[in-house]
Amino acid sequence: MTGRHTLFGVGLDALTMDETVRRCLDAVRRGERIEIGMVNAAKLVNMRRDPRLAEAVAGCDLILADGQAVVWAGRVLGVRLPERVAGIDLFMRLLAAAEAAGLSVYLLGAQQQVLETMLGKISERFPKLRVAGSRNGYFADSEQGEVADAIADSRAQLLFLGMTSPKKEIFTAGYGDRTGAHVVHGVGGSFDILAGITRRAPAVWQRMGLEWFYRTLQEPRRLGKRYLTTNTAFLLMTVRELIRRTPSAGSANRSH
Repeated sequence: MTGRHTLFGVGLDALTMDETVRRCLDAVRRGERIEIGMVNAAKLVNMRRDPRLAEAVAGCDLILADGQAVVWAGRVLGVRLPERVAGIDLFMRLLAAAEAAGLSVYLLGAQQQVLETMLGKISERFPKLRVAGSRNGYFADSEQGEVADAIADSRAQLLFLGMTSPKKEIFTAGYGDRTGAHVVHGVGGSFDILAGITRRAPAVWQRMGLEWFYRTLQEPRRLGKRYLTTNTAFLLMTVRELIRRTPSAGSANRSH
């Protein structure tokens, strides 16, 4: 099942992980460009509060459900998404595909020490991967053009952004084309996970949609209030949307 469906006013692509990887590799082969946007419950909430973030995500060529809660909300609201396409899982699949196909990658994000540790882990896991270049994610807005030009000079075919929202989305929207990369994928905190700084939730927690809770247990002071606020807001968004859609469905049934 493919196509783009609207959920909470956002167009989401109903793609599986395998379909997404194929779409990315096809873009490289054809010399096209794909900017990937990932949305979870928190980001959908924040998009309603931050017009720049909303505009940046809406401008992406592929917008995928990174959170299990988004897939579940879609089912409740009649928007069928085949599966969750987690940003870190897509990242790992694309690194493996790039190694196999001899494609070059650029890694942008995280603190310098974290970046270097992650690069070491990647070289162990993907020894034949062509890393065209890398840079930490700490640069001023005024340096974005310079960073994009450095990526373009590296001639990297795939660009991975290990930066937080909305910085990675705004960089992608403003400078994605300028980097020259055929695939631009914002992977958030994946660099920290690969470097071993933070731990990813076990698979069973992921399937239950509790990855956010696992992260909260690791950093309760930083993430506790944030997740409580955004998860509550997302639940309310879903309930309101369900209520909004129900009368129209009833009217349609009565008209037949």
